[in-house]
Amino acid sequence: MKILVIGGNGTIGKKVCERFAKKHAVIIGGRRSGDIDVDIADSKSIAAMFESVGNVDAVVCIAGEAKWAAFAAMSEEDFYIGLRSKLMGQVNLVRIGQNYVKPGGSFTLTTGILADHPVVLTTSAAMVNGGIHSFVKAAALELKNGIRVNVVSSGVVEDAAEKYEEYFPGHNPIPMNKVVNGYVKSVEGKGTGEIIRMYDNC
Repeated sequence: MKILVIGGNGTIGKKVCERFAKKHAVIIGGRRSGDIDVDIADSKSIAAMFESVGNVDAVVCIAGEAKWAAFAAMSEEDFYIGLRSKLMGQVNLVRIGQNYVKPGGSFTLTTGILADHPVVLTTSAAMVNGGIHSFVKAAALELKNGIRVNVVSSGVVEDAAEKYEEYFPGHNPIPMNKVVNGYVKSVEGKGTGEIIRMYDNC
């Protein structure tokens, strides 16, 4: 397969690309590094990326940002950071990319545990993650040509546990191979409209 991975040079993205590269052709897209430049907060950038890459078998997005801050300090514009990037960025990858993914191909989006188990400072990130979950379930009903869409939702991964442990007290770090398997399940499996949760019930 020809797999386009947005955010393929990040903490999770690197491991996902390493796994897929053993069997498939991997193209990495990113804002600052990769095989092709793309800013998912800009729909014109997404369209230009797909025009350059051409048809693919699968699109995996492990990118997108949202502001972490106390709710009382969040401005309307602060919320739009996550809405434009992580939410609409991934929505637009599917909306635009459905014309470039081959019949029977797939989209795999990324969220996280905050959709189900938010912590302080995450009103924006939790909201965005929940919105993506609902989008995936609805979009799966309408995509044509056997194209599938799923979302991988992980807890704090082992490779980043030290950085985030103060925000997630008592959470069990998720082994990287377990997280990677979530992406493999989505891309190489046959499911659609699935929220692939890679964490314990906290």
